[in-house]
Amino acid sequence: MSKLNLITKGFVKDNPTFVLLLGMCPTLATTTSAINGMSMGLATTFVLILSNMAISAIARFIPDKVRIPSYIVVIATFVTLLQFVMQAYVPSVYDTLGLFIPLIVVNCIVLGRAEAFANKNSVFDSALDGIGVGLGFTVSLTVLGLVREALGSGSAFGWKFMPGDGVLVFVLAPGAFLALAYLLVLFRKFIAKQ
Repeated sequence: MSKLNLITKGFVKDNPTFVLLLGMCPTLATTTSAINGMSMGLATTFVLILSNMAISAIARFIPDKVRIPSYIVVIATFVTLLQFVMQAYVPSVYDTLGLFIPLIVVNCIVLGRAEAFANKNSVFDSALDGIGVGLGFTVSLTVLGLVREALGSGSAFGWKFMPGDGVLVFVLAPGAFLALAYLLVLFRKFIAKQ
C-alpha cells in the first residue's frame, strides 16, 4: 500500500463517519457548530496518531491475553495528556467539549485502528494511518457541524450570515440525526459516482 493511500483512505474508503459509521456518540453530540466539530475531530486525531505510533512500537512485546487492556492504557495516557494541554491552552474549547474528551479513550475509531492496523504495521505507516483516518473524521465532523450551525443558527464558524435565528431543531439532538442522514446519502451518492 502506498504511503499516500494510507492517508487518503481515511477520507473516502475508510471514512469513520460516513462509511464505517464509527464514533457516532461524539459525532452527534459535539457537532452543534463547525468549531466544535473541528475541535473534537482534531482532538481525536491527536490521540489517534500518537496511540497508533506507540502501539505499533510496543505491540510485539504485549502478550495476546492483555492486548486490548494494554491498548486502552496507551490511549488513556494520550487522552490525559490531551486534557492537560486543552485545559491549559484552550480552556473554552475544553469546557465546550466537556465529557467527550475523556470518552476518546473508548472511542471505537481509536481502538479499532490500534487493533486493525497499528499492531501489524510500522510506526511510520501507523502514523500515516492515524493522520488519514483522523483527518477524515475531522473533516466529516466539521462538515456536519457546519451544516447544523448554518441551518440552526444562520452562521458559519461563529460568523452570522443570516439575520434572526435558523431552524432550531438543527442545533438540537434530532437535527444531528437529520443532518447526518442527509450527509450520508450525499456521501454515498458521491462515492457511487467515483
